[in-house]
Amino acid sequence: MSAASSQRRRLPARAAIVDLDGTMLDTAADLAAAANAMRADAGLPPLPRERIEQFVGKGLDVLVHRAMTDSLDGTLEPRGFAAARDAFARHYAVENGRHAQPYPGALAGLQALRDMRLRLACVTNKPGDFTWPLLQRWALDRQFDLIVTADAVGRRKPDPLPMLHVAQRFALPAECVVVIGDSSNDVAAARAAGMPVIAVRYGYNEGRDPDTLDADALVDSLLEAAALIDPQEPLAS
Repeated sequence: MSAASSQRRRLPARAAIVDLDGTMLDTAADLAAAANAMRADAGLPPLPRERIEQFVGKGLDVLVHRAMTDSLDGTLEPRGFAAARDAFARHYAVENGRHAQPYPGALAGLQALRDMRLRLACVTNKPGDFTWPLLQRWALDRQFDLIVTADAVGRRKPDPLPMLHVAQRFALPAECVVVIGDSSNDVAAARAAGMPVIAVRYGYNEGRDPDTLDADALVDSLLEAAALIDPQEPLAS
């Protein structure tokens, strides 16, 4: 933990929610490979990985629209979108996890959270068909008591419903659950759910400066995030 983080207010919590893409794992190379294969199927030239990183955060459907139009606000007409989404899913099934790597401090940070005896949940905007193979590839599925994917509750971040679902399943007040993520989607969902939130400075934030995020703390690793959490005794059952 850095000297700066040791001076910051620690956040009391009984559970933690951790984002997947851009927080635990760097998946940009896999997403870029699938997105560019999708574009090639449509006769479009490839985009730089750094450009595709800016399109990540609001789920697969939004990524397809953005990558095909090369615009954060771009949308495809329904028939074109359906074909592009099918192509992306087909290519990503091959690429998913192929080049993904844990961020520095991610695995140690998850272990530190486990050692604090916190309940742990992963909440991601990635569909379940791609989330489970990716987590299992790194044995990360074993680290979590609950995994909430994009298709689990009918809403995705920045909607607070996935976060509130975790609090309900853990039988905890929202203020006892701390969120750790990399983007405005994580922060907005946490704030709307009434949860404290820690943001990492790396990851995918749709091209925005992470220092502009309305988080309780900004950190350089999951391990540093864990050091900012003050684990509380479990509620009496």
